This record gives sequence, C-alpha cells and structure tokens, in this order.
Amino acid sequence: MSKKEGFSRIIELNEDLIENNDLVAEKNKKTFIKHNIKSFDIVGAIGAGKTSILEYIIKILSQKKHKEGEILVINGDVATRVDADRIEKCGAKTIQINTARECALNSYHISQVIKNIDLKDYKFVFIENVGNLICPSDFILGVETRVVVVSITEGEWVIKKHPLLFKMSDIAIINKIDLLDVIDIDIEDMIRDAKEINPTIKIFTTSAETGENMEELTDYLLS
Repeated sequence: MSKKEGFSRIIELNEDLIENNDLVAEKNKKTFIKHNIKSFDIVGAIGAGKTSILEYIIKILSQKKHKEGEILVINGDVATRVDADRIEKCGAKTIQINTARECALNSYHISQVIKNIDLKDYKFVFIENVGNLICPSDFILGVETRVVVVSITEGEWVIKKHPLLFKMSDIAIINKIDLLDVIDIDIEDMIRDAKEINPTIKIFTTSAETGENMEELTDYLLS
C-alpha cells in the first residue's frame, strides 16, 4: 500500500467513526425526548470550572424543590471519579465513565449508560465531558444543549483558539469573573470573540466561587 493509499484509508476510517457516532447520537437524542429529559453536554478544559458550576446548579435545583432522583450527572474523565464524588454530595445521582486513552466522551459511551438505567425518574441529565477543548468537537452526544465553559485564567485568546467548539455550542460560560481585579483581561473582548464565531450563542459570565450570575444561568438552562 502506498503512503497516499494509507493516508486515504485513515481519512475514511475517521469519517466512518464520526458518521457512526452521529447515528448513535441521534438515537440518544430520541431517547431523551421520549422520556421528556432536558439534557446537556458540558465541555471545557481542565480547571475551567465545569465541576464547580455543576455543583452550584445542582444546589440551586435542590432549592427549587426538585427531588434528588430527578438529576443524573454523567462524568467523563481519563481516570478517577473525583468530580463524580464531589457532585454526588450535592444531591445528584452520578455515573463515572473513565475513558483511559480517549480524550472525549462519544455517543456510544452515553448510549451504554442510558440503556442500562431507568430513565423515567430523571428530569435532567448533565454530561460533564473530559477536560479538553479540542476532542469533544468531533463527537456529538445526542443532547439537547451543548455548553462550553472557559475561564478568564485561560487567557484572552482561549475562545479564538478554539472556534469549532464555540460554533457547535448553544451556551458559552466565561467563568472565574471574581478574579477580574487580579487578572489583566478584557472580558468584553472575550464576549465579542464568542459572538463573532457564533452570533446566536448565549453567553453568561459567572463565578462558581461567589455564585455571581449562577441563578440566572440555571434559570436559563431550565427554561
């Protein structure tokens, strides 16, 4: 086999993988709709604050009188269940998926979870994807809403450097705004960058540390 033929074969395999992922994702989506479940894929780099934001959202949901059994969080990580343990303490049911060498969750991972649990008790499914701003763009999961999380500590160019995820997301969260006094960054520039990439994206600036704008974010997710 020539180098050109081998390279073409790699491209074909990658296209087949993504196509198969999309087919399973469509089945996942139909399952969530059938059970009237609001579903979210939360993506972002390690340290952006995905887990802290989820903890806050679940606490707010609990205050709004939602039962513990109504919230399912699927946590994706290369190893450990540290994040799942944190979130479980807030009152949600958690399921950990350790991907080992895989840098993102895919629709097959999610399909295996939802076919092996009773979905009738759940109203919300949050999927905390593996900490990464690149790989998740290749794999849709079949959820209703994709949320991308970045933080001001990642630098002013983080959004422009990862345009595909912002194009594919419905909501953008710019987190850790409690640090604006100590980090020299123009958050309005970050907001403009996101809007230039995806004019329809809904943007929230938050602090999972102080709770700033977390109530508004949660209300929007539930609307």
